[in-house]
Parts: sequence; C-alpha cells; structure tokens
Amino acid sequence: MMNKNKLIAEFMEFPTHTDAVDDRTIAYYVGESIMHTDNTENENDYDVFHPDDMQFHTSWDWLMPVVEKIEQVNEGVPHQLLWLDLFSPIDEVYQAVIEFIESRTKDIIK
Repeated sequence: MMNKNKLIAEFMEFPTHTDAVDDRTIAYYVGESIMHTDNTENENDYDVFHPDDMQFHTSWDWLMPVVEKIEQVNEGVPHQLLWLDLFSPIDEVYQAVIEFIESRTKDIIK
C-alpha cells in the first residue's frame, strides 16, 4: 500500500517533507487538494502524511482529486476508468487509478 500511495503522491506532485518520526523517511504535504483529512493518528504537521497514513484506498475525499487530475492530464477519462460507474466500490476505482499512473510512468520512461 505504501508504494502505491507514494506513486499517487508523486503523480499529484505533492511537496516532500521529512517525516516527523523518522527523518530518513519522506512524507508529503497534501495541502488543500485533499479535503477533510483526518490526521488524528498522524504524528506529522497538519496535512503532511507518510504514505502509510494516506487514505487514497479508503476515502473518496482523498481519491476523487486524483481522478480529477487524471481527467485533466489525460484530457478526458482514460480507458482504465471508462468501465467504472457511479456505483463502483472505492477499491476498484483505486486500482484503476494505480493502473493509469503506472502506465503513464512506463510511457514517460520509454
């Protein structure tokens, strides 16, 4: 999960910060792009999250800004998201987001 959340954080271009618990670990400032963040369990500053603490896989408030950025970057809905509907569970949307970002990363590396 951590690597997938890190992948999303980098796609979203969140600025990096040193993690409050371990200064060798990178955390990300999610800022105002992620609304309604619950950081009661978070030991970092407000809106700074370690990938393990990110909630892309469980919170629509976290995931939907990523879907919106994908639509902007792709200039429309990519094929990974086309087969989804309004009633798709969050884990399916999360997986489609990961597949899109991974495919985009592979295209950039080529």
